Amino acid sequence: MASTTNSGIEKRSIEMVPDAERHGTPRSQFTLWFGANTQITAIVDGALAVVFGADALWAIIGLLIGNIIGGIVMALHSAQGPQLGLPQMISSRAQFGIIGAIIPLVLVVLMYIGFASTGAVLSGQAVNLIIGVQTPWVGIVIFGALTALVALLGYKYIHVLGRISSVTGLLGFLFITYCVLTQVDVPGLISGSSFAFPAFLSAIALSVGWQLTYGPYVADYSRYLPRSTPASKTFWFTFGGSVIGSQWSMTLGALIGAAAMTESGNLFVENQVAYVGDIVGGGVFALLIFIVILLGKLTVNTLNAYGAFMCTLTILTSFGNKATIRRWTRAVFVIGIVTLTVLVALLASADFLANFKNFVLALLMVFTPWSVINLTDYYLISKDRFDIPAFYDRAGRYGAWNWRALASYGIGVVVQIPFLAQSFYTGPMVAKLGGADISWLVGIVVTFVLYYVLIRNHGVAPKETIYPSLEELERK
Repeated sequence: MASTTNSGIEKRSIEMVPDAERHGTPRSQFTLWFGANTQITAIVDGALAVVFGADALWAIIGLLIGNIIGGIVMALHSAQGPQLGLPQMISSRAQFGIIGAIIPLVLVVLMYIGFASTGAVLSGQAVNLIIGVQTPWVGIVIFGALTALVALLGYKYIHVLGRISSVTGLLGFLFITYCVLTQVDVPGLISGSSFAFPAFLSAIALSVGWQLTYGPYVADYSRYLPRSTPASKTFWFTFGGSVIGSQWSMTLGALIGAAAMTESGNLFVENQVAYVGDIVGGGVFALLIFIVILLGKLTVNTLNAYGAFMCTLTILTSFGNKATIRRWTRAVFVIGIVTLTVLVALLASADFLANFKNFVLALLMVFTPWSVINLTDYYLISKDRFDIPAFYDRAGRYGAWNWRALASYGIGVVVQIPFLAQSFYTGPMVAKLGGADISWLVGIVVTFVLYYVLIRNHGVAPKETIYPSLEELERK
């Protein structure tokens, strides 16, 4: 049975995708993730590194290091998709247990809502500038409706949108780059840079956090690839699309943010989308760039809405050993999630950039331990050997709870607190490190060591992966 209806609407949800329904090539991962990262929020993320302390040159270098580190982690998650044929967070049940996996899942849903809401704020600016409306809520609501539509259509149309936004993003960002290079004194910005270690580490953390937030759902978009797809190809196409797209966007953001600095403040902070429109010369050029911005944000916000739906469904089905839902239920979930993100966007604080920075860094603190546990188990403990039917059975191999994973996760989060440097809290170790925030590095090391020591002699992986039969999938 195909995974979509005749109209192309996706049928599958959190169950495994059967081999007969697998299709595509790993090249699709490049276009999807390149399109998802050549967008305005990534530009804002790059500008944050400058707005909050780093000089342009060192901001760009720090962002590159962070994108590479985070991109490796993100692409390692993506490589799991073709092998398991499952949404990313379902596989977390192998580490945390069927019920235990709800804890990181709740945090993931909050992440999706947060990112989708910030995306709606920026996209609402673009929509209003396109249609000539001054009322902020109009653009936000229109963008929310577009997001819900594509998310309801599902996997196939999300990839189509990714291909479209890759092309428009490439052309649009080439033009933005040209305008920045011809209108901004780039050599002057770079040559005048001075190194500040805390700000440099902050730039790395911003881009690491950016990439890691894709981890909980990146495999959702590689799970339809044939099981025979080499993991290395899935890895490199995902890594290349995400790192190239995000670094390009963030580099532009760092340069724009540095050029927008004035004695009275930062002009980019006041209206991010309109400022980019001014850089490209206004008029019809600005209109075209606003459309590019809208398509890029629609791609990534659809990913967020789709991922939030998958995670919410995973949470709710944890209590009933169920793997599928009806299409009308899916529609209710998607529309409800998008509606919530629109409401959050409408209530968003005017201090957008500062709150966005804190949001990204807070996500880094809670998702670094999850990524470490998931990847350590997949590549070092279970070694790609899973009992997939047991993912839907609390009495099965993985049980309801795995206290070793949950303890590793909790401790991995808590040990970061003394090293955390945020506007709402600064840990006691920050001053001793000259103001540097190394919380995420501490989280990686402690979580890995603790989880590996606790689990290595208590693994429950089968001798080889156990797949459900097609009859079992249909019966679910």
